[in-house]
Amino acid sequence: MESSAKQPFAPVFVARGLTKVYGAGDSRVVALKDVDLDIRQGEFIILLGPSGSGKSTLLNILGGLDAPTSGTATWRDHELTGASDEQLTTYRREHVGFVFQFYNLIPSLTVEENVRLVAQIASNPMTPAEALELVGLSHRAGHFPSQLSGGEQQRVAVARAIVKRPDILLCDEPTGALDVDTGRLVLAAIAKVNAELNTTTAVITHNSAIAGMAHRVLRLSGGRIVKEEPNPRRIRAEDVTW
Repeated sequence: MESSAKQPFAPVFVARGLTKVYGAGDSRVVALKDVDLDIRQGEFIILLGPSGSGKSTLLNILGGLDAPTSGTATWRDHELTGASDEQLTTYRREHVGFVFQFYNLIPSLTVEENVRLVAQIASNPMTPAEALELVGLSHRAGHFPSQLSGGEQQRVAVARAIVKRPDILLCDEPTGALDVDTGRLVLAAIAKVNAELNTTTAVITHNSAIAGMAHRVLRLSGGRIVKEEPNPRRIRAEDVTW
C-alpha cells in the first residue's frame, strides 16, 4: 500500500452545469446532466460507472473532442466551451494525451516510429527513447506492432500519448481488452507517468478493482456524478486484481 500524495493545488479543470444531449424527439439521449467538476493539477482520477453512464462523454468534453449542449468547461485559462475547432485542435495537440481501449498503432511502422510521429508535431517533446523507457519498452523499439503482445501495444500507445509531455492524460478503458497481469503493467505505466511527470490523469473504467489506485474516484450513473470518493491510502498497480 502507498499513502495518497498531498492534496494537489488549485483546480486546472473547472466544469459547471455540463449537459450533453444527442439527437431530438424520440431519439433524444441525455448523456450528461448538469455535471459540476473540479480536477486539480497532478491528480489521478478514476471515472467509474456502467456503460451509458456518461464517462466517455465527460472525458471527450474535457479533452476537447466534443462540446456540451450547455454548461461551461475550462482548462486553466482555456475556455473549452465555445472554442473554435482550430482552438480545440491546438489545445489537444499541445496539452492532451489520449489512450483508448484499442491501440490504433500503425502496423507498417516500428514501435519507435509510431511514437516519433507524435513527437514530431509537439513543441517540447521528450525523445521516443525516453517515452519508451518510461513504459518499460526500450527493448522493443525496433519491433513492429504485430510482434508485440496486446499489453505491449497498449504501453506503446501510452508512450505515444506522453512523448509530447502533455499536461493531461485521458485514458478510456485502457485495460478493457487485456487480462489481469497485462492490465497491471499498463496501469503501472500510467501511474508512473502521473507520479513522475505530475501529469493530470483521468482513467475511465467499469472495473471497480482499479479504483484503489486513484487519488479520487468519481462514480457516474445516468449522466451524473453520483458519488466522489477520495482514497486516503492508494494501492499500487501490482496489487490490483479482478
